[in-house]
Amino acid sequence: MNTNKWIDISQPLTNQVAHWPEDTPFTYQLTASMAETGSVNIGQMTTSLHIGTHVDAPFHFLDNGKKIVDIDVNYYVGRAKVIDVSDKDVIDRSVLSEFSLVGVERLLLKTSLPSNPEQFPNEITKLDSEIAVYLAENGIKLLGVNMPSVDPLDSKKLLTHHSLHQHGIHILENVVLDEIAEGDYNLIALPLKIVEGDGSPVRAVIQPL
Repeated sequence: MNTNKWIDISQPLTNQVAHWPEDTPFTYQLTASMAETGSVNIGQMTTSLHIGTHVDAPFHFLDNGKKIVDIDVNYYVGRAKVIDVSDKDVIDRSVLSEFSLVGVERLLLKTSLPSNPEQFPNEITKLDSEIAVYLAENGIKLLGVNMPSVDPLDSKKLLTHHSLHQHGIHILENVVLDEIAEGDYNLIALPLKIVEGDGSPVRAVIQPL
């Protein structure tokens, strides 16, 4: 068995994939078939940029924030650590202090939310916005979660989004970690080069180290 094989931790994009209420759902359709063109099938998609596994750009929650094209892609590529916090209802500094984060720049949180790409959750694990301070103190530059948001689903203030941004921490949401063990990995979660984008879907993959 090849233990260095890349593992896909992305939600599949189908016409049934869950989306934020009142947001644009993902749809794919074949707009021209080989029978029609004589050479190729051609499809099109319509989607929110915050569908499935995706990253947020600061412009998502700040009118003057950077757009996705302005963010250094190196934040989304490199060593990452997966930690299991699925036994916690609230993730705060005391919870994170139970784990060694020495040398970690990208942290993926495995919460109690099971992966169900076709169902938008009713509730998610709470992240205390003050964890941004602790993460920054430990050199974290990217926080990934297996939830659709780092803030409560009904939040309008988005305190954790803002706090992470203020401390130089980028956001990756809706990664699939159900079958992923704690440990160190290589991570690739590159956003599309969407010039005006407030975020982007990504194909997130990890490789055990």
